[in-house]
Amino acid sequence: MAACNSAKKGTSKSTSKYTVENLGNMNAEDITRNYPDANIEEGADMFEEGTEERPFTILYPGTVNELHITWQDQERTKIHDLRYAQNGKWKSETGVEIGTSYDDLNKMNGKKISFYGFGWDYSGAVDWNGGKLEKSGLRVFLKPGNELSNKFYGDKIIEATLEEIEALDLKVGSIMINYAI
Repeated sequence: MAACNSAKKGTSKSTSKYTVENLGNMNAEDITRNYPDANIEEGADMFEEGTEERPFTILYPGTVNELHITWQDQERTKIHDLRYAQNGKWKSETGVEIGTSYDDLNKMNGKKISFYGFGWDYSGAVDWNGGKLEKSGLRVFLKPGNELSNKFYGDKIIEATLEEIEALDLKVGSIMINYAI
């Protein structure tokens, strides 16, 4: 997907402890030190549609601040990606957050976005189409607020009228930053 460009690595100007771009150069030890109250859980699971096993770390599990980190290596020295799906403390320096509307994403991007269908592993994935957010490293997944017709399901870019899109009431449902690309 076009939205999978490399995330900024340590170039963040923000000093916020909860700005997700600031986590890019951290290892597991750094995360434990910087988030001592995070009630960290660790394990390993299958990712990439069940084709890759990776270790993971969850910060603040079971809370609105829950953040999932998958690692590139067993030693947990390099983040593969991180993701979150609730509007807690975590923020992106881009201004995109959980609940950002489809219209606002288009304005922030400066170019019309496209999105993939629903009902699969990358449900509602946004394609920035070369806009301002293309190189942000963010992968954003939309969530409909209203019921979907069959037209909006599947692993394909959705072709829809503005009226159909407005009727879906699309908002950002989860955010991911991929550091492994």
